[in-house]
Amino acid sequence: MQPRTPLVLCVLLSQVQLLTSAEDLDCTPGFQQKVFHINQPAEFIEDQSILNLTFSDCKGNDKLRYEVSSPYFKVNSDGSLVALRNITAVGRTLFVHARTLHAEDMAELVIVGGKDIQGSLQDIFKFARTSPVPRQKRSIVVSPILIPENQRQPFPRDVGKVVDSDRPERSKFRLTGKGVDQEPKGIFRINENTGSVSVTRTLDREVIAIYQLFVETTDANGKTLEGPVPLEVIVIDQNDNRPIFREGPYIGHVMEGSPTGTTVMRMTAFDADDPATDNALLRYNIRQQTPDKPSPNMFYIDPEKGDIVTVVSPALLDRETLENPKYELIIEAQDMAGLDVGLTGTATATIMIDDKNDHSPKFTKKEFQATVEEGAVGVIVNLTVEDKDDPTTGAWRAAYTIINGNPGQSFEIHTNPQTNEGMLSVVKPLDYEISAFHTLLIKVENEDPLVPDVSYGPSSTATVHITVLDVNEGPVFYPDPMMVTRQENISVGSVLLTVNATDPDSLQHQTIRYSVYKDPAGWLNINPINGTVDTTAVLDRESPFVHNSVYTALFLAIDSGNPPATGTGTLLITLEDVNDNAPFIYPTVAEVCDDAKNLSVVILGASDKDLHPNTDPFKFEIHKQTVPDKVWKISKINNTHALVSLLQNLNKANYNLPIMVTDSGKPPMTNITDLRVQVCSCRNSKVDCNAAGALRFSLPSLLLLSLFSLACL
Repeated sequence: MQPRTPLVLCVLLSQVQLLTSAEDLDCTPGFQQKVFHINQPAEFIEDQSILNLTFSDCKGNDKLRYEVSSPYFKVNSDGSLVALRNITAVGRTLFVHARTLHAEDMAELVIVGGKDIQGSLQDIFKFARTSPVPRQKRSIVVSPILIPENQRQPFPRDVGKVVDSDRPERSKFRLTGKGVDQEPKGIFRINENTGSVSVTRTLDREVIAIYQLFVETTDANGKTLEGPVPLEVIVIDQNDNRPIFREGPYIGHVMEGSPTGTTVMRMTAFDADDPATDNALLRYNIRQQTPDKPSPNMFYIDPEKGDIVTVVSPALLDRETLENPKYELIIEAQDMAGLDVGLTGTATATIMIDDKNDHSPKFTKKEFQATVEEGAVGVIVNLTVEDKDDPTTGAWRAAYTIINGNPGQSFEIHTNPQTNEGMLSVVKPLDYEISAFHTLLIKVENEDPLVPDVSYGPSSTATVHITVLDVNEGPVFYPDPMMVTRQENISVGSVLLTVNATDPDSLQHQTIRYSVYKDPAGWLNINPINGTVDTTAVLDRESPFVHNSVYTALFLAIDSGNPPATGTGTLLITLEDVNDNAPFIYPTVAEVCDDAKNLSVVILGASDKDLHPNTDPFKFEIHKQTVPDKVWKISKINNTHALVSLLQNLNKANYNLPIMVTDSGKPPMTNITDLRVQVCSCRNSKVDCNAAGALRFSLPSLLLLSLFSLACL
């Protein structure tokens, strides 16, 4: 069996991509001859013409460019293909790509006798694959298929042909891969008999740039005879995507007075076309500047990098002299390296001229006047300043300081954030009688420090003259509050004290009259002339108007001014306790069962409104209990409680037991209270006190209540 003779498959790229929609019936754009065959020489000689290529775009071949798949060859402007240096092996095939603004086409140079060198085709379109993959010797030989994107009808159209020199009879070609039997399906197909490869629809390089397909031969039953062999379909890029700016909004800042050439910001656009071609090679330009003062060319953009820089002198970049410190630039990005045929996209760049503190604040006048009534507080004058810097920055915001004339810290100054004025306030009331005039020295600075070549001058300080107005001030009690201590129950008419009030207006020589302002219990009287306070009723420490043994009253001192002024003084009377309240017992009702085994009746407690020692210990007794009636007993539990019990069971009835309780005061006070005891019938856990009275308290409940009261003492 003779070895198979490899037959080189020549994929003819007859599709020519037109970049214009016009069709010239007398001219077919592209190479006049698309396939050339030459014998492999012993060596390709540098600069020696190998063959001549003829290409026409039917529009004059403006800006015609050639690219060769091998880096060792070039095509001169006259169409001659030459080697760049002496070289022997260059592979079996060379591809030449010609392109103008209106058309492009591909020609193939088959080198008869050449050896396989794969990977050079990628170089013509600047794909990244650089490592050649060695081929095994086979009868199916394939070369990459190149198809321009955005082709128009008709479809399908042939794009290449697979040839197998030793293909058995009745064998078939089969094409597989993404774009055939994998999604997106049905884009490519192969004639199973002739090996012709066709495309069925328009391709988009930005969706899929390269299709990896596989070709194999099969017998009539579909069994693979040879392959699969890789077939790469490369989609040739067209300039069908405009540059877009995707990162906006674009806002830049530059400090006023910045040197010429200061970088403000960078603008970069994106182009979805092939980045290895001029279709995505962008150039930047400033289309419009608003406003166009003081120069229509305040900024420059680097056409390749997109850096925006200042191009005017620092003096022109003065925020205070600009009509508007905000500039808007319309930036245009154009592909095709900025050629007129390139597509464009625009975006707006906003540039803010930032302020620096190159102007110190200045008072609008050297002296300010203010008047204030004595005793008043609050803002008395607003100090105004001028500052040419940006009102939104610390270079404009003022900070005021009182540097002289405020030893008593009676004044403070704060900045009004809206107006930048200094609000001078009185925080401690002024006294006309002490000083009727005040003079303050005030300085103003910015929150931000000044630039080195600017300083604060004399206009950054001002004097404030303050006149204090005399007002009729109310008399002042001394001391205030006034305090006295007396026993309760002192006789009516007793003198408590003489109040003392003085008039701060010492220069006016006014008289003072006194009166009662608040006397909740109505116990007091004051002499309007000399201020003597005496009682008009008995003072009672236990009164609801007395709190913690202290009674509070208010008095007025009124001067003779026009209008009169009033002062208020407080009198605190501490009342000492007297034993003037008898104790009382609780509870005053009790129940007991007529057959009770426990003869305890009730635990009594005692209380007294007075204070110790006029309260407990209390003495508990049964008052006037005759000998025949001695069925009751009372026993002391502690200083405040006693137990009442029976000596024997009693019949069902109501009984009144007089209880006498005495406190420990000197002299002591006694109180007698009837304890109502109900003897009830208790049968089968039911208590019947109907015959004994209307009250219904069981003895256990009453004892529990009494014990709880005892525990709380």
